[in-house]
Amino acid sequence: MKLTIQEVNKLAKKDFVLFFGGIFEASPWLAEKVVGKRPFRDCEHIFQALSDAVRRVGRDKQLQLIRAHPDLVGEAARAGKLGVASASEQSGAGLLELSLEEVKWFDRYNRAYREKYAFPFILCLRAVKGDKKRAILDSFEMRLHNDEEQERAAALQEIHKIARFRLDDAVE
Repeated sequence: MKLTIQEVNKLAKKDFVLFFGGIFEASPWLAEKVVGKRPFRDCEHIFQALSDAVRRVGRDKQLQLIRAHPDLVGEAARAGKLGVASASEQSGAGLLELSLEEVKWFDRYNRAYREKYAFPFILCLRAVKGDKKRAILDSFEMRLHNDEEQERAAALQEIHKIARFRLDDAVE
């Protein structure tokens, strides 16, 4: 369901938090931080408020946000337990129709990535062009060379891209 900006500004606080709680993966606490900033002018204004809230919270809260994301082709995806947005994004990238060998590659990369950084690999799948599976695996390989601070920053950048797409889907 897509809302107009007027409808967004009229939502009860609990409905606002419910509606926007998944824009940044499973993080209703972010929506709670910005609900009082209404009225919003447009979708960009909402995005800026949410993005500013992410920047203002401490490192622990940012890591909580990063860790709220599921692994690509992970157990949740294979068990059909992804959120609606994540399922759509992984499906759109062809990640829910992989061969057993491809799933094994993703499992290896997910494990190596989590062992190194202690959070899931995050990539805005809707922004990936061309051969999505190959591009995603290449991104894993490239980003595994980052240090922890570079990778935390990269994960947050990807989260912002994901949130922007989701917000554009939610608000006219």
